[in-house]
Amino acid sequence: MKKSKIGNPLPMAGMTQDAAQGVDGLPMGGGESAAFELDLADHFLIAMPSMDDPVFGGTVVYVCEHNDKGVLGVVINKPTDMTMEVLFERIDLKLAEGLRTTVVNEPIMFGGPVQDDRGFVLHTPHSHYSSSLTVTPEVAFTTSIDVLEAVASGTGPTRMLVSIGYSGCSPGQLEEELGRNGWLTVKADPAVMFDLPIEERYNAAIKLLGIDPMMLASEAGHA
Repeated sequence: MKKSKIGNPLPMAGMTQDAAQGVDGLPMGGGESAAFELDLADHFLIAMPSMDDPVFGGTVVYVCEHNDKGVLGVVINKPTDMTMEVLFERIDLKLAEGLRTTVVNEPIMFGGPVQDDRGFVLHTPHSHYSSSLTVTPEVAFTTSIDVLEAVASGTGPTRMLVSIGYSGCSPGQLEEELGRNGWLTVKADPAVMFDLPIEERYNAAIKLLGIDPMMLASEAGHA
């Protein structure tokens, strides 16, 4: 997975009013090519312990969409030094009374190297937002500021992950990397990305495969 774009993503997704239009050129669900067979949407991509890539080493990527146009995903376990408090200040949103203690210290994730000056939100489907992809009944991917406006007012989704940037693959790129054993894949569990502490998400994702993370690390160390 590299710094590549799918279609022509808009420059902002959740951080200015100009961006509340979605991800231009990205098919928002459905429309898969008949020739396209592998669909890893709603899966975790888990970087193999042997991966030494400075961007994706040690990461878990939640795949929002995978089709003949490529892959769009979000890293769920790589926090930045930005918090929700800083983000809300930058986009001039004021939190409603009572929300400050529960929201302000939440870290913003590094979602990936594509559009890494823009904001993206993974969350439980809660309401209709102007640019949102429903991945499953439990997970949506929103690229418009109205989801953060709802959070600030106290009417937003109860579970969410905000990222700067996303992870993208061009057509065939992920399949090639899977063929080189760069990633493990497993059906995603929303509890891993929404409920667990960040430092526990990598091992928890591996355990979804029924694998002991320590054994996997040991095998990689002797490869």
